[in-house]
Amino acid sequence: MRLRLTRPICFFDLETTGTDPARDRIVEVAVLRVDPGGGSESRTRRIHPERPIPPDATAIHGIRDEDVKDAPVFRQVARSLLEFFADADLSGFNVRRFDVPLLDREFRDCGLDFALAGRRIVDAMGVFHRKEPRDLAAAVRFYLGREHEGAHGAEADVRASFEVLEAQLARYDDVPDTPEAIEAWLQPPAPPGAADRTGKFVLRDGRPAFNFGKHRGRALADVASEAPDYLKWLLQGDFPEDAKALVREALGRRA
Repeated sequence: MRLRLTRPICFFDLETTGTDPARDRIVEVAVLRVDPGGGSESRTRRIHPERPIPPDATAIHGIRDEDVKDAPVFRQVARSLLEFFADADLSGFNVRRFDVPLLDREFRDCGLDFALAGRRIVDAMGVFHRKEPRDLAAAVRFYLGREHEGAHGAEADVRASFEVLEAQLARYDDVPDTPEAIEAWLQPPAPPGAADRTGKFVLRDGRPAFNFGKHRGRALADVASEAPDYLKWLLQGDFPEDAKALVREALGRRA
């Protein structure tokens, strides 16, 4: 084993009801626990999400409502799952931005502490992107089969961007070919009643209200008055820009 360990590390992956770590639920969890001596143990468990699994999610992972109808809910397995993660660092692919925050929220909803501050997070996707850049030059190399001459020159970059998109449309039959359809394909429509494109906030009585986290259901304006530091913290993080605009507006009205 090339990975040198001083304590266990758990590689894990979640299948879920959607792509929002703040509100979606787990329908399957798989964990591979590797110890410093190279030994390993794995567990995979289906979870009843206590809500219908959307067809779009089923289309990705293949898990239907009937597949989990007899499965335990998360709170029934949370403590034993947390024990399996005990004293271990975390790893997987794209776990830092999605799987870790979603699993942490599921544990917190059960009153359990995932103790993230004491764990290292080794995301294989981060290594991939660091070693195999996903910039315009890489896209030109992959889709057009040539080096990107004049990289970071505005004229060369815009021409290459056009040629890359044309090559993508030629390569992938399932990618739509109009700007409207491509935008919708890249960014799924906001849920009903959403105040921003990703549904972080919803309209209630004409006012934006939280649709995630500890303030879920509360009016954004009320949180701006009572906990402005929390909103300022949101503005510093990886948060959708149009949702940030709503936060800034709420803070501005408070001033």
